Amino acid sequence: MSDQAVVSIETMNDDESPAAAVSWGAVFAGAFVALGVSIALFTLGSGLGFIAISPWRNSGVSATTFGVAAAIWLVVVQWIASAFGGYMAGRLRTRWTGVHTDEVFFRDTAHGFVAWAVATAAMAVLLSSAIGSAISGTTQAAATVASGAAQGATQGAVQSGAGPADPFGYFTDLLFRAPPGATPPAPSTGAAGTDPRVESSRIIVAGLAQGDIPAADRDYLAQLVAARTGLPQADAAKRVDDVISQAKAAAEKARQAADSARKAAATFALFLFFSFLVGAFIACVSAALGGRLRENAESTVRP
Repeated sequence: MSDQAVVSIETMNDDESPAAAVSWGAVFAGAFVALGVSIALFTLGSGLGFIAISPWRNSGVSATTFGVAAAIWLVVVQWIASAFGGYMAGRLRTRWTGVHTDEVFFRDTAHGFVAWAVATAAMAVLLSSAIGSAISGTTQAAATVASGAAQGATQGAVQSGAGPADPFGYFTDLLFRAPPGATPPAPSTGAAGTDPRVESSRIIVAGLAQGDIPAADRDYLAQLVAARTGLPQADAAKRVDDVISQAKAAAEKARQAADSARKAAATFALFLFFSFLVGAFIACVSAALGGRLRENAESTVRP
């Protein structure tokens, strides 16, 4: 290596600033400011949301309006919190001496981005259990709605004995309901002494899982209904067809409810991602602005 190259390297090493390129104090200060503002705004949004919704029919905002407002509020929260946090991270950083203006601009922007990342990670840790509970609650609510649709929204429906929380117990009850004013005959048994209500529920569940109930199963259900209720075979067959149609409609409503919940979750995730992008951009811009104002203020008071 030539003497000139050695001198150049030594000169570069001598010109290296002893100060670190990252001012972690300013980063954490900005991150805590962004975190505090986010919590405050989320609390405000929760209060406004509870005011807007109502458990009464035809009262309060619709689900669509509430969802759109919540998505917009996510962007607003990220925008405001990131602006405060990024500005603090850029403005509170100690000034570097002997650093080019472009490098100072980059470092200020990087401080805003790092402060946003720290605040976002802290928020994720703090709200992980709350978000999980919210998702679980939403899923349970959707399942409850689907179950209510499957049960025909009836009150006090008697379970068929096919197992706890049988979603098709109501339809099994419809199959074996005695005609008005008639006294039902003594209970009968199905194949191999199985309770016909249990067997019928299994047939309905298995058939709907395949899309429809085969004709042979329909005929067998009509026989069980006729034997249990005393209805003529033709009336029993008509009852089976009516009940199966209702069960299929309820299952379709349940699938629609599940699909709506899936679409809502996907839309929420996309809006959340967009809000994160907005927050990162605003944090960088605010940090650069804070750094510029810091430089101007220090230049003004410097003799």
